[in-house]
Amino acid sequence: MTQAIYQGFILSRQQYAADKYSCHSGITLCYWLSSDHGPIKVLVPNQQAVFFIPEKQHALAEQLLRQQNLTAEFKPVPMQHFGGEQCIACYFSSSQALYQARQVFESQSIDNQITVYEGDIRHSDRFLMERFIRGGVWVTGDVTQQAGYIQIDNAQLKAADPYTPQFKAVSLDIECSGEGVLFSVGLVGEGIDCVLMIGEPEQSEQRIYWCLDEIDLLTQLQQLVQQVDPDIIIGWNVIEFDFSVLNRRAEALGVKLLLGRGHGQLQIREGHFTRLTLPGRCVVDGIDTLKNATYHFNSFSLANVSHKVLGEKKLIQSDNRLSEIIRQFNEDKLSLAAYNRQDCVLVNRIFAQLKLIEFAIVRTQLTGLELERMGGSVAAFTNLYLPLLHRSGYVAPNLGDHGLSFESPGGFVMESIPGLYKNVIVLDFKSLYPSIMQTFCIDPLGLIRGLADPDNAIAGFKDAFFSRTEHHLPNLIKKLASSRQHAKNTDQPMLSQAIKIIMNSLYGVLGSKGCRFYDPRLSSSITLRGHEIMQTTRQWIEELGYSVIYGDTDSTFVSLPDELGATSCKEIGKQLANTINEKWQQTLKQRYAITSYLEIEFETLYSPFFMPTIRGKTTGSKKRYVGQVDTKGKKELIFKGMETARSDWTQLAHEFQTELFTTLFLDNFSVEMLTPIIESYITRLYAGEFDNKLVYRKRLGQHLIDYQKNIPPQVQAVKKYQALHPEFVINKGQIVEYVYTKSGPELFIEKTTATEYQFDYSVYIEKQLTPIAEMIFNALDLTNGYINVKQKNLF
Repeated sequence: MTQAIYQGFILSRQQYAADKYSCHSGITLCYWLSSDHGPIKVLVPNQQAVFFIPEKQHALAEQLLRQQNLTAEFKPVPMQHFGGEQCIACYFSSSQALYQARQVFESQSIDNQITVYEGDIRHSDRFLMERFIRGGVWVTGDVTQQAGYIQIDNAQLKAADPYTPQFKAVSLDIECSGEGVLFSVGLVGEGIDCVLMIGEPEQSEQRIYWCLDEIDLLTQLQQLVQQVDPDIIIGWNVIEFDFSVLNRRAEALGVKLLLGRGHGQLQIREGHFTRLTLPGRCVVDGIDTLKNATYHFNSFSLANVSHKVLGEKKLIQSDNRLSEIIRQFNEDKLSLAAYNRQDCVLVNRIFAQLKLIEFAIVRTQLTGLELERMGGSVAAFTNLYLPLLHRSGYVAPNLGDHGLSFESPGGFVMESIPGLYKNVIVLDFKSLYPSIMQTFCIDPLGLIRGLADPDNAIAGFKDAFFSRTEHHLPNLIKKLASSRQHAKNTDQPMLSQAIKIIMNSLYGVLGSKGCRFYDPRLSSSITLRGHEIMQTTRQWIEELGYSVIYGDTDSTFVSLPDELGATSCKEIGKQLANTINEKWQQTLKQRYAITSYLEIEFETLYSPFFMPTIRGKTTGSKKRYVGQVDTKGKKELIFKGMETARSDWTQLAHEFQTELFTTLFLDNFSVEMLTPIIESYITRLYAGEFDNKLVYRKRLGQHLIDYQKNIPPQVQAVKKYQALHPEFVINKGQIVEYVYTKSGPELFIEKTTATEYQFDYSVYIEKQLTPIAEMIFNALDLTNGYINVKQKNLF
């Protein structure tokens, strides 16, 4: 064995008890790395898992463990819980012993119950967290060369600067029956492009490995994965579906699925989310990664995303494609192989186009979460905050330790003044909630220390006080903001986006009851301070002689005189921003003796701008408006919260609303110009010109069987279709496409031409065209002197 230092990026993490043949004891941590030297298996033996309890409960804890024949090592630590009492650490030689002890402590009667802190943190995670290891790592130890990888025993690990090796990624996709019986598996990437298919060999231009049965398919799949040896396996719903199905079939058939490096076995645990462990590799799901990167699609199906991102369609396009897949497996295996392979290709191209692996990498480098761990804002916060808290002498609280029952309010939303405006500028606070947290030192530790010394703290809301000096989040936010600006300056869009998401999630985590650091005094001190800032900003703008027509969380909409041109409006916007920023600097310094990190910016000039009323009322709406922006001479309509921005309205409604507003925003607009547009749409609708634009798309919010009393139209359409086609299956969460016919809602099937439906055009006029037109007329009636609409009976 030799000693050397290697740099790598962590792909997978495991922990297990040392076996009886090992020279080690306790827990062994196993980390697989990707490196410039190839795969590295890192073993850290002789570890102990830990949680904390109040020191005053030490004797009782020892007594309870003796009664259960459990062993723990108790060690004094310079740490206390948020209540101020000293804690003691309880160390265990196995994870099982820790879980058993925690169960014993928490199952006692109230008088004998032991309070456990941080008992839910896996040691393989804690080990990295406490060393601030986030993806990149230096490792040294006893080095041996194994078949296909380097092994480092008795390893020591240290955080490395952001390091990214050249990852090998392969896309995987399976096809199976409704019961999960496997038909085929596609693998594309890193020099492999093939489909494993059960069936008799057929001539094909595709690379198909023909398999005798499912066991043969699983065996060949393992061989190919070991041969290609990818670092990352990607796919679409690949953890919840593809690998879960593979795992269930392997268990049912008595096959060990050795898809990991070093012939490690696939492990899947299902709970609130499916946790997958594949030693030496990570599995990254496209849907989770898109959502975490804040991409928005009306459907995250591969068919829809590939169409939106790549402009390509799947070979089988129906959302309910199972029956066609079964037919192809029985009658046309070559077509099924082409379909299976194309799904893999589409996934690879989406990942490449949107740089999803790059996003996952920088997110890991920022938070320390596993590469494949998406969502997980609470876990990311814990990873970042807990080591800092420990160094301040505190253990993390448990859920509900604050003992408070009130709810914190949401973001500020101002009543709007509806109507049509010539010039509206939007002033936007840059990262308002993070900047509030930084400015007012809002922080879990800061709250505890501030309450202990309120005379030297910054007052929050709901009786909260925050220490001016003892805190972590303000410094963390400052560091993230600086890193984001550097990422922008050096053209690193993925890093910039990842930092933005993390910064914006900090408030959400503190406002989430699922976070151990949740305290309504924290979240209230953020949101109510936001209310105060928005209301004061409005007051200052109006004192300067301008009209504020709307405000929403961090954005303020200001109406400027009609006669001003774009250049003058933008200049006023910048001047207002500078004035407001200076006033906040002065005000906060005088009132609290603190530095303001609040920064409002001129963001957008809308010319014109339309704010509607609430449907059926005369009051202004919220979070709904339309504005026109001019970008380098190109005019564009921006819809927020309107029918055009919603996926559950038809294409007919989208086009109708767009044409009405395009006309409304013309310089020479007159109300008479709307009448022929409306009449034209009605005439063309009855003539069948829009038949291919009348499809509604609604997601099933629950399982079909759960719809009992209120049966929405999409469910009516499905049940009507199933009565004639009992083989048709659709599940909760899937999109239903339907149309209104003279016999009610009917399922829209892509293979059926639109002309085969007997559309009820009156429903579309009532539900799609009329509400949009009335919204415009109602709001314009309320615009004093700008346009006075008298004639409304156009339908």
